[in-house]
Amino acid sequence: MTINLSSLRPRFKTKKPLRRGRGIAQGQGKTAGRGTKGQKAKRTIPPHFEGGQMPLTQRLPKARGFHPINKIIYAVVNIDDLKKFEINASVSIDILKEQGLVSKNSKYLKVLGEGNISKPLTIIAQAFSKIAKEKIEKAGGVAQISKIS
Repeated sequence: MTINLSSLRPRFKTKKPLRRGRGIAQGQGKTAGRGTKGQKAKRTIPPHFEGGQMPLTQRLPKARGFHPINKIIYAVVNIDDLKKFEINASVSIDILKEQGLVSKNSKYLKVLGEGNISKPLTIIAQAFSKIAKEKIEKAGGVAQISKIS
């Protein structure tokens, strides 16, 4: 069997749409299936209309400003909090979680420069403040930046 335009048929049964409000003989004349009188018969109702109740779109607070979906939230630790570690110790976010200095759910660490440090430490974090990095290196330690993944 060859396929040409005359042999093609529609995939599904096709049915003509009802022509509403086109006279009494059509079966959908006069009120066009809307019933008699009433709000729905006389005009269209917007989709957000709730019968006079304050619509949901107006009840909810407005989300103002820009909210990035990939925002990086750091667990923050000051240099003063790192005094309890031994000389030449390696400090990372996992060790700080065990010590209870940061939340167990935190993924990224930022070290801030409040306080003083006298011991040389190797600190592995995703971010350092400028002052924190200077203080760590001045004490003879290493501020190692770990990549954000």
